[in-house]
Amino acid sequence: MTRQQHLGWFLARGFGPQGWGHPYLDWNYDWTSPAIYQQAARELEQAGIDLLIIEDAPSMGTASTIDLRIRQAFGGPKFDPLLLAPYLFAATQHLGVAPTVNPAAYLPYTAARQFATLQHLSAHRLGLNVVTDTGSARHFGDAPSLGHDAAYDRAEEWLGGIRDLWRSWKPGALQASGDRYADGSKLETVQHRGEYFAFDGPLNAIPFTDGEPAIVSPGGSGRGLGFAGANSDVQLALAPLDPDSIRAYRAKIHAAAVERGRRPSDIKILFAIQPVIVNSAEEADRLVAASANPDDAAVRYIAEKQSSDLETDLTSLDFDKPLDLSVFGDHVSQGSINRLLGGYDPETTPLRAMLAKQAKLGRLGQGGFVGTAEELANVIEELGDSADNDGVLLWGDLHPVTVHRMLDELVPILRRRGILRTGYPAGGLNAALSEF
Repeated sequence: MTRQQHLGWFLARGFGPQGWGHPYLDWNYDWTSPAIYQQAARELEQAGIDLLIIEDAPSMGTASTIDLRIRQAFGGPKFDPLLLAPYLFAATQHLGVAPTVNPAAYLPYTAARQFATLQHLSAHRLGLNVVTDTGSARHFGDAPSLGHDAAYDRAEEWLGGIRDLWRSWKPGALQASGDRYADGSKLETVQHRGEYFAFDGPLNAIPFTDGEPAIVSPGGSGRGLGFAGANSDVQLALAPLDPDSIRAYRAKIHAAAVERGRRPSDIKILFAIQPVIVNSAEEADRLVAASANPDDAAVRYIAEKQSSDLETDLTSLDFDKPLDLSVFGDHVSQGSINRLLGGYDPETTPLRAMLAKQAKLGRLGQGGFVGTAEELANVIEELGDSADNDGVLLWGDLHPVTVHRMLDELVPILRRRGILRTGYPAGGLNAALSEF
């Protein structure tokens, strides 16, 4: 029997210039206005999407990379996605929204109170994409920045403290009957004195009726996977789209969950993909063939984009020499570095070869992402049926043109096959994630 799966949308550009660098910019939407995002969110909900995850990076980089990060709007400007979320909730009834939050930017008590407020106002549809982005630490008076694993330690303490505050209202504390609204004797006095945070409770907010905000995490390192296993409801995953790779990745997450006393089924693992949907197999073959030998302009474009992601100016390096990994600071994600390397040996492979590999396109089902909606549906179905995959995150701007281009043909196919939901349960995001 075909396995039903969850579909999500990953706004990888963040709350930034939607459409920049694409022809659909000339639809003349104002990216600083909520209307474009509200329209796109309504379309996602109509399509049966469970969750919208909004990327964010508060920093625009260092002096040496800031121009690369903003020149093509790769790394900025960006507004705060947490403040966009209420507009999206107001435009929809079922869609979950998970803005990215960085523990360095929010004191735990303030965070617990703000997130609790949004969880209630959204009818329990809030998610939180928790990232450790150490490159942004200097903006929050946190210098020197923490190392990779220590940043996860702090995030775990931060989230644990927030959950203690959320749970400081014990059963029976909220009564709202007769002459008594609440019973103060049933509030837990939280006194947190940790390595990174110190605060007291209880929280000045009421308990949730349909669960706490869903926690999303994107980390792919050993420590990142450990964090997900202990804390996450959704894992934003990156892996080759073949059953063996999907099974191997899922096994790591499930093992991490079991190690922290949780069930594998407690985490939905959604693999992010950025498909190029075309009308025919012949058109897909033509696009792939045309990208087989990237020219200098294509290679440089990839270098600029990677320079933004890695906060390291690759354009100043000799593309025809091997890549010296010492150019990357400690704050740079190892997962991002590995994606640049693409399996190549950096000591023997010219940087040009790594960049050119990323400029090349590939066919769906053959290690790439170019194909028809039918072919994409085949890949999604196979991953569900043969690798027990929970679902996928479609990666793109939150722009009506992008949403329609990717979903117009795909949604009917997935629904006819029984893969994509046709309605939502009551109870908000947690109910949707746990429904199957």
